[in-house]
Amino acid sequence: MKIHSPHAFDAPAVAPMFPGTSQEFINLVAHYYRGEIARMAGWRDRIDRTTNWAITCVAAMLSISWSGPARHHEILLFAMVIVLLLLVIESRRYRFFDVYRRRVRTIERHYYAQVFRPASGVDVDWTKNLGDDLRLPTFVISRGEAFCHRLRRNYLWLFMVLLAAWLLQVSRLENLPNPPELSWSVLIHNASIGSVPGTAVFMLVAAFYIAMISASAARKKPNGELVIGSVHV
Repeated sequence: MKIHSPHAFDAPAVAPMFPGTSQEFINLVAHYYRGEIARMAGWRDRIDRTTNWAITCVAAMLSISWSGPARHHEILLFAMVIVLLLLVIESRRYRFFDVYRRRVRTIERHYYAQVFRPASGVDVDWTKNLGDDLRLPTFVISRGEAFCHRLRRNYLWLFMVLLAAWLLQVSRLENLPNPPELSWSVLIHNASIGSVPGTAVFMLVAAFYIAMISASAARKKPNGELVIGSVHV
């Protein structure tokens, strides 16, 4: 009995159909542009969802923390950790969004802009660069750059709201019997969590916010599409 190779019945390879006329090329660019727009919009929606989760988390934790006469400043510290986790998730999603955003902007700047308003000095190798990116997709920005970018755009303000609420919580005196005058020793006592002294808690919070402010202030020289125009996510 003759045994056939598993590849004996494979169909012969057929070369893909390429656009042969200018009209076919225009149709190809239009369909591809719509596809990249959809992918970009999908990742943008994921970014917005993460930001919405962070805002909802902050609002919920603030409501719980201030819902009763007792001081629940530990909840606000927990909210800082949750918001930091969401920031890490969003920075990862932003790196994917940036890949598709740059492809869309490449087509808009080098093709559609030339159609509506021809200009000189345009990169004639934009199709080659786009093809190389499609063949070997790579991230343009690093994890750290994406983290700092999203922190600077949205999350630093959420962290500041949590910090202000936490400082107000540890400085509350109206619910104490014979409330003393507000002092550093009172703040240290109020900031303690179980066996963790308040000094350690203050040092951890201070170190965290120094790191966040430093990260938000770190700016690299813009490159790629960030150099052109001012409308960026």
